[in-house]
Amino acid sequence: MQSKLTTLLWPGTGGIVDDTVITRLGEDEYYVVTNGACLEKDTKYIDEQLGAFGAGVEWTRLDKSGLFALQGPQAAEILQQVLDRKYADIDLTKLYFGNAVWAQLKLADGSVTHPVLISRGGYTGEDGFEISFNGQRYPAFDTTTPAVEALLAAAGPERLQMAGLGARDSLRLEAGMCLYGHDLDDTITPVEAGLSWIIPKERRTADAGFHGAEVIVPQMTPRSKGGAGVQKRRVGLVVEGAPAREGATIEQDGETIGTITSGVPSPTLGKNIAMGYVRDGLHKAGTEVDVVVRGRKRKGVITKMPFIPTRYWKGQA
Repeated sequence: MQSKLTTLLWPGTGGIVDDTVITRLGEDEYYVVTNGACLEKDTKYIDEQLGAFGAGVEWTRLDKSGLFALQGPQAAEILQQVLDRKYADIDLTKLYFGNAVWAQLKLADGSVTHPVLISRGGYTGEDGFEISFNGQRYPAFDTTTPAVEALLAAAGPERLQMAGLGARDSLRLEAGMCLYGHDLDDTITPVEAGLSWIIPKERRTADAGFHGAEVIVPQMTPRSKGGAGVQKRRVGLVVEGAPAREGATIEQDGETIGTITSGVPSPTLGKNIAMGYVRDGLHKAGTEVDVVVRGRKRKGVITKMPFIPTRYWKGQA
C-alpha cells in the first residue's frame, strides 16, 4: 500500500483547502487523514465534491478512530519489537517511506491489538511511522493508549518519550514542512507554497481538469518565460536576535516585502529559524532582509529548506 501527501484544492482559485495524507488500501478503497483543525471544513468539502461527482462513491467519517506517530532514528527498531509476527512477518527495513502495511501490536499484558495501519512517514522530517486504529470496526479508544504504553515499555525512557506540539513544531519547521492555518490556507496555491511537486508533470497542462488548474498551471511558468508566475513565494529564513513569530513583517531597504508565518528557535542549529512569504524575485537563497520583531529590526537571511536534512527511510544508501 502507498501513502501520499496531497492537497485538496478549491475550484476556480486553486487555493489549498487542506494538506492531507491519503493511503490506497485497495483497488477502490482509500484512507484519508486530515488536519484536525480542518475536519469540519474537509467533511463539508468532500461531501460537496462527491455530490457533484455523482453516484458510485461512498465515504465514512471515522470519528472514533485513533492515531499516533512514532518518530525518530530508533523508531523502526522500537516498533519492530512490538510487532506480532503471528499476524504477519513484517521486516520494517523493507517498508519504505510513503508505504503502509497492516499489522498487529503486542501489548504489555500479552494480548494483541486489532489490525492497525502502519504508514512510514510523519511530520518531523525524521524516520518514523503513523499508526492508525480503526474505531468503526474495533474499540480504538481501548487499544490506542495501551499500544503507546507497550512501545514506551519496550523502549525504556532512554530511547523513547512522549512529545508535545512544541517539539513537533520545532522539528517540522527544521524540516521545512508547512503547518496548515499558518504557512498554508485557502488563499495560497501550491505554486506559491513551493509545493508544485504534488502536481504530476503529465497533469501540468491547460486541460488538466483538476480544481484550480486554470490558475495553478499558468503560475508554474515564471513571468520571465511568458507565464503568469506568482506574486509571492514561501521561503525559509535564519533570523538574528529574538525569534520571529507569525505576523512579523519582512522588509528590505525599509519596504515591506513579506510576512513571517512560522518561527521557532532551532535546538539543532542553535539559531532562530522561520518560514514566510516574500515578493517574487526576492526569494533567492542568500537574500538579506530585515525582520521586525517586537518593534525592532533584526537581520535575516533567506535560506534554502529544509534547514536540517530529512531522514526518511528509502532503503540502504
